[in-house]
Amino acid sequence: MENSPELKALIRKNAHLFWYSKDSEKENLPLPVVLEFFINYAGIETIKELFNIIGIKTAATVFFEQINTQKDRSNYFPELRNFLLYISINMHLEIITAPPIFSAICSAKSFSEDN
Repeated sequence: MENSPELKALIRKNAHLFWYSKDSEKENLPLPVVLEFFINYAGIETIKELFNIIGIKTAATVFFEQINTQKDRSNYFPELRNFLLYISINMHLEIITAPPIFSAICSAKSFSEDN
């Protein structure tokens, strides 16, 4: 599946996150790779932008597919992986209340449940 123009623009804007990829390939990286690198290396505002583009439900689905199929090999930083797992267990993938950092990520006004 090809990345949307909005996602491609965000990848271009944050090309430094994908230092290992050729410039010509960065915009076409698969969503699981993009999500992983944004979560591991991007700042909160940039992660909000990503979530606004792909949708929080899509991000959660991709995240859980990755950690369920790569149980011992996940490339997410252990602290972030465990934190996101903790949040999802305690909130059942709904943003009700959360520690300050996750609340900051998920409080973007343009979040939509339709995404």
